[in-house]
Amino acid sequence: MPKVASPLLYLKRGFSRVEAASYVGISPSKFDQLVAEGRMPRAKQIDGRKIWDIRELDPAFDELGSIDASWDDVR
Repeated sequence: MPKVASPLLYLKRGFSRVEAASYVGISPSKFDQLVAEGRMPRAKQIDGRKIWDIRELDPAFDELGSIDASWDDVR
């Protein structure tokens, strides 16, 4: 039986647009909006591919702030 690498053994450093949006828990269109507003980082260009760096996504996400809501308020 071939060995399969566990996804917990490593994290990707770079994400596509869809992966970056999913990583922070939002839709790709909302992610685009936050990038345009400067609230999420811009992509890096590798040849013709746009890649978002996890090391830039984490602090941008931290800066978004929090709301004071109970689970009863979540819909």
